[in-house]
Amino acid sequence: MASLFLFKKLAKLLAVLIIATLFVQGCGPKSRDLPINKIKRALQKIPTYSVILEDMKGEGNFFPHYFHKYRVVTPEETGSTDWLEVPKDYYKINETFLGMTLLAKKDGKEGSSVSPPGYQFVGDSRYGKWREDNRGGSFWEFYGKYALFSSLLGGWYRPIYRDDYRSYQRYRTRNVPYFGRNKEYGTSGSIARQNKPNFYSRRLNRERMRKASFSDRVKRKIGRSKTSFRSRTGGLGK
Repeated sequence: MASLFLFKKLAKLLAVLIIATLFVQGCGPKSRDLPINKIKRALQKIPTYSVILEDMKGEGNFFPHYFHKYRVVTPEETGSTDWLEVPKDYYKINETFLGMTLLAKKDGKEGSSVSPPGYQFVGDSRYGKWREDNRGGSFWEFYGKYALFSSLLGGWYRPIYRDDYRSYQRYRTRNVPYFGRNKEYGTSGSIARQNKPNFYSRRLNRERMRKASFSDRVKRKIGRSKTSFRSRTGGLGK
């Protein structure tokens, strides 16, 4: 019952967020009241959550617009926003963070460093425990109650080993984004490439369209130059 109540509350918060963001976008994308700040305010009474950059895209060539889609995760439930427009500079700043946690709060305490999803819960005995694999490696296992929580973070599961977590802690102390020991997280990482194929196909198509548009402009410019040259040459021959 409590889980159902939280889910309805989260769904309502996301709906309000989308409506409010669309209203601001109607006034123009120059507003600095970023969608993620609206999410933060909407979730201010929820003590534990993660906000993950689920997807992003750019549209248009001459007057481009940029969009983010966020996944909001609590220990019990999850929900996703619609496409929300963001300023170009903010999009570029976060361009390498696909699939990563941009905003998090745990037990009322906010975290500011960008990290792989779920890492904020590692080491907390309420959510899981350390175990050893058959090679003697120590990894984190979520309890059965929260097993679904791992998959909700993006539809994938990769064991978080103790060495990974130690590296993450060092990066967090310096407030530096952590992409994993093998750079497997983020836009250039193997995990996003395996689980977010739509993002890469969109990006490839947009790049092809951009190159085709540039090629067409060059051809038109060359064509006009040739026509102008012929006209001048014809005039000299008379």
